[in-house]
Amino acid sequence: MSYMITHLNNGWQVDQAILAEEDRVVIIRFGHDWDPTCMRMDEIEAELITLLTLTYLQTLYKIAAKIKNFAVVYVVDISKNFSYSLQVPDFNKMYELYDPCTVMFFFRNKHIMVDLGTGNNNKINWPMSDGQEFIDIIETVYRGARKGRGLVVSPKDYSTKYKY
Repeated sequence: MSYMITHLNNGWQVDQAILAEEDRVVIIRFGHDWDPTCMRMDEIEAELITLLTLTYLQTLYKIAAKIKNFAVVYVVDISKNFSYSLQVPDFNKMYELYDPCTVMFFFRNKHIMVDLGTGNNNKINWPMSDGQEFIDIIETVYRGARKGRGLVVSPKDYSTKYKY
């Protein structure tokens, strides 16, 4: 499903995507396009993008109107491929991108941290299973970032995600 989401192929494109957006949250999924974990996350992100573009159902239309105003999603493949040795080596080091799938949020050229109860506030490094939960996190990030907060608290505590 990552083919449905805009890919950023180098550090310059990542910087420009973050710098260009003034009023929307920039969501970047760093990871490997072939990884099953990223594929699950990309399905949710593709579902959000589909919600942005499909308007034939009233429910989807209402959600699309909410999301398109405050979020944009990009994908960065951090693996080695034939055309690049590493697509974003600077970001790999700066944000410690060692997990197979990492989602980060940016707003007005600032990294927005999210307290999910896991201890790592910089990123989400597991696949979200529910699209609505992801939408709720995006809304929380947007509202907090608009108020100038660099750290927002997630609407759900994920410290016990493996106990369910």
